Amino acid sequence: MLATPGGGTTLDIAELRRQLKQGKQALIADFLQHKASVTAAHTLMRQLARQVDALLQTLWAQAGMPAGACLAAVGGYGRGELFPYSDVDVLLLLPDGCEAHQPGAVKSSIEAFITACWDTGLEIGSSVRTLGECLQEAAGDVTVQTAMLEARPLAGARPLFKRFEKALGQAMDARAFLRAKTLEMRQRHTKYDDTPYSLEPNCKESPGGLRDLQLLIWIARAAGLGKTWRALAQRGLITPFESRQLQRNEGLLNLIRCRLHAVAGRREDRLVFDLQTAVALSFGYENSPGQRASEVLMRRYYWAAKAVSQLNQVLMLNLEEQINGSQQDLRRTINAHFMERAGMLEVVSDDLYEREPHAILETFLVYQQTPGIKGLSARTLRALYNAREQMNGAFRRDPANRAMFMQILQQPEGQTHAFRLMNQTSVLGRYLWVFRRIVGQMQHDLFHVYTVDQHILMVLRNVRRFFIPEHAHEYTFCSQLAAQFDKPYLLYIAALFHDVAKGRGGDHSDLGAVEARRFCRDHGLSREDSALVVFLVEQHLTLSRVAQKEDLSDPEVIAAFAQKMGNARRLTALYLLTVADIRGTSPKVWNAWKGKLLEDLYRLALRALGGAKPNLAADIEARKQEAREKLALHSMLPDTEAPLWATLELSYFARHEAGDLAWHARSLWRHVQAATPIVRARPSPIGEGLQVLVYAPDRQDLFARICGYFDGAGFNILDAKVHTTRKGYALDTFQVTSSDLESHHRDLVPLVESKLGEALNAEGPLPEPKRGRLSRRVKSFPFTPRIALRPDERAQRWLLSISTSDRAGLLYAIARVLARHGINLQLAKISTLGERVEDTFLVDGAALQQNKAQLQIETELLDAVSLPS
Repeated sequence: MLATPGGGTTLDIAELRRQLKQGKQALIADFLQHKASVTAAHTLMRQLARQVDALLQTLWAQAGMPAGACLAAVGGYGRGELFPYSDVDVLLLLPDGCEAHQPGAVKSSIEAFITACWDTGLEIGSSVRTLGECLQEAAGDVTVQTAMLEARPLAGARPLFKRFEKALGQAMDARAFLRAKTLEMRQRHTKYDDTPYSLEPNCKESPGGLRDLQLLIWIARAAGLGKTWRALAQRGLITPFESRQLQRNEGLLNLIRCRLHAVAGRREDRLVFDLQTAVALSFGYENSPGQRASEVLMRRYYWAAKAVSQLNQVLMLNLEEQINGSQQDLRRTINAHFMERAGMLEVVSDDLYEREPHAILETFLVYQQTPGIKGLSARTLRALYNAREQMNGAFRRDPANRAMFMQILQQPEGQTHAFRLMNQTSVLGRYLWVFRRIVGQMQHDLFHVYTVDQHILMVLRNVRRFFIPEHAHEYTFCSQLAAQFDKPYLLYIAALFHDVAKGRGGDHSDLGAVEARRFCRDHGLSREDSALVVFLVEQHLTLSRVAQKEDLSDPEVIAAFAQKMGNARRLTALYLLTVADIRGTSPKVWNAWKGKLLEDLYRLALRALGGAKPNLAADIEARKQEAREKLALHSMLPDTEAPLWATLELSYFARHEAGDLAWHARSLWRHVQAATPIVRARPSPIGEGLQVLVYAPDRQDLFARICGYFDGAGFNILDAKVHTTRKGYALDTFQVTSSDLESHHRDLVPLVESKLGEALNAEGPLPEPKRGRLSRRVKSFPFTPRIALRPDERAQRWLLSISTSDRAGLLYAIARVLARHGINLQLAKISTLGERVEDTFLVDGAALQQNKAQLQIETELLDAVSLPS
């Protein structure tokens, strides 16, 4: 029971707590019955706020607060709306000098009120201020000022609230508030990757989220321009159509956030992978063979967020003009359709696009061609938003528009920004109807971190950077090749279409090639240029697959790849697109080792295309000679390498570069007959990670023990080359990385040499592999493991391919199965694609010749790589 300071009646706090909890649960349960009803979400938010209003008023009445004090709702609660698990922010407003008259009584009443709030289950955020303190804090903190801007009275002295409201309005500096909130918005957008298309967006804080809409109303209120979308439309800041669009998309975002809170059972504003499916099912969406329920939900969210981003940009520019009085900025005529105003591109009339639809695409051409233009004005953005219906089938078929689109592609600069703007304003999807289908489409392949349209634009940006001298230091080799490529726009087209058929079912490369062929035909490309674009789209995964999964020391692999390329121009174009594509999937996917594999394959294929016939003996002899020269530079005596090299097969020399041959010989010349393992490590010559050499008497579990050490020590194996000498020694080389390498590589070299040596001297059975923790993404989008075991073309060895979700201890678990069945490993290519691995092993062993044993091996491997249940 709550005893009031004034000695009045008491309240049953436990009963109030029960009523609040049950009332809230009943409201949420009723809301969940309405599936995708925006009205139901609005009703829920209002009812939750009214429920809390009533409780706070009851507690305030019983707390014995001073007669002149006032209780006000602030922040989001001040709008009279509450999401199921949102904070309840309140202001206890005291008249100036109140505490001086009754210091003990005031403090006691405040403490009793706040304690009662928490005891009833209200998790309030409370502030206690006098009127003077409110004005002082608001002047120095824009966050406090913003919260107070939405204040509404709940209980207590209304005259005090009126004075507070009036004083706050008089103290408001609309220009300073606009500047502060604009900077705050930019900072927030940067924090959330500057895109509405994050795969786990925050529906409140991300660009295109609810905060962007709230920001507009705050700025408008601060400037006295209105408190609702309808009021802003009446002031001419937005059109009635834009007002309806803002209201509709705000309703959808509110609905999604309400359902997210209800499903999570807590305050959760992120559409995290763990909750996307549950939220989607609560909307009534269902999984289908071609699309997950979560994909339907997320696409709906992305379309709403995109519209909010567009309208936010328009209204922000209009508010800036109104508040800063910049409507009369000097204008400079560019042509009959456009002018420049304050560095922004502006249409000469609001109905330009309705009168002359050709000007829609011309907007982006002029944007590219006009120095000093940094964006589109509010008037232009609005005109584009309202002209979407003009971009119909006839618009897409118009020869003038097709010519204009090609001009945009063929400009010497500006493609990246132009195409991003075209996508932001919905022009790209309206003109390329096939592109519209993948706007906001998620990718559940565990390595893409962008939606399909954002990935495509990222790849376009990466290709474009190869042709910009200022970025030559980033990818030197790519920039060198790009400088010799005569038609960059063909690569831009290939980038636009390489993944455009994602999500349709079937092979997206083949389906995308059909779309690319149609585009080239419609836009008048020559037969030769069309063939190149179609080839690039069709084969855009080939170079990466061969480089990361096949044995590049095998002349037949190189010959077959070169034959598929056909000529050097195609090879060069595919190499540039492949690097751009891999770099555009995720910051985690690219590494220097992957870059080296791609470049090695490119150079080998280029030689083959140039007519150089494979001459393995000559290549090996040249490599040996280079290695001898490197040994001499290290003051090694002549024939230092001879004892070791005499024990090795040709395959060893074919798979290692001269620098590796010299390092091995220098490290092992005294230890060719070593009785115990020799481990040497050095910073990798490619500039990333460590290169580790293991030389030891061969034994069945050697590779598994090496993998077990690397796994336990926190290293990722990128590549392994395994050889057995004629004397029965294993000579294995590993390329490994670790998060600690960059800052501690000098300490790690002796540590690896010591600890790995100890691990290899250990006896006894191999320990059980640990089932490493799975990431949230892997748990939410499990990838069905695939095992493929097939003989190579000469039926002498076997290719083992494993695709599965990545986790700690995975390679050790695989190696353990191979060791158990006596499978010899000759080559391992470990390809990590975000949170998925694509590992390829070249193996042999007697067990592989027996169908029953082979089936057993495949079964055990599937068990080893499957996700823990």
